[in-house]
Amino acid sequence: MAEGIQNKVVVITGASSGLGEAAARLLAQQGAKLVLGARRLDRLQTLEKELSLGDRAVVQTDVTRHEEVKQLVDHAVEVHGRIDVIINNAGLMPHSPLERGKIENWDRMIDVNIKGVLYGIAAALPHMKAQKSGHIINVSSVAGHKVGPGGAVYAATKHAVRVISEGLRQEVKPYNIRSTVISPGAVATELPTSITEPDVAKGVQELYDRVAIPAESFARAVAFAMSQPEDVDINEILFRPTRQEY
Repeated sequence: MAEGIQNKVVVITGASSGLGEAAARLLAQQGAKLVLGARRLDRLQTLEKELSLGDRAVVQTDVTRHEEVKQLVDHAVEVHGRIDVIINNAGLMPHSPLERGKIENWDRMIDVNIKGVLYGIAAALPHMKAQKSGHIINVSSVAGHKVGPGGAVYAATKHAVRVISEGLRQEVKPYNIRSTVISPGAVATELPTSITEPDVAKGVQELYDRVAIPAESFARAVAFAMSQPEDVDINEILFRPTRQEY
């Protein structure tokens, strides 16, 4: 599977833990050149050393700030001369019933889950257009395909990622750019810890404790999409734990 991955320059947001960290580990094993972004610089630096990525492989990045996402991508191009893949992975999931009016949480989800993806696209697209090549991978969720009680806003943001990705897919055809949206189900990450409502958090954590699969499952989906021949565009991957009903 390393064919098509080795020496590709890959930028990953939300790379300090969870899905992003797992993708970084697998892609590093397969010879990709990584530039990692996240808010927690200490975690990134630890990963940088562990994976022997070099001293210019991490950039502290808040995806709610367009200028920081642009800086991350521009840094990758400055160091490596190009960007082949961006994985717009950063996300959070503070579920709550709408009647509780958790407006601050709604705003955070919109800023990170939607704007963060848009900012990643905006930063990478000019470079990829100039190269006439590239691959944009956006992270949605099973919740981008269906909604449940307490998850309306999160599901809306993840559905938005799918809509944005489909529009992107159609728009970038003249530039030989590929696009993939990956929708995971319950994967063992820190995502449930972003839930601020104790009763909701308890239910979600019980689900994750029961069925969640390792973050490496996501990393393998990323590698599958990336490793295809250049004339094959894997546009959407939806996967769940075998035991997950939702």
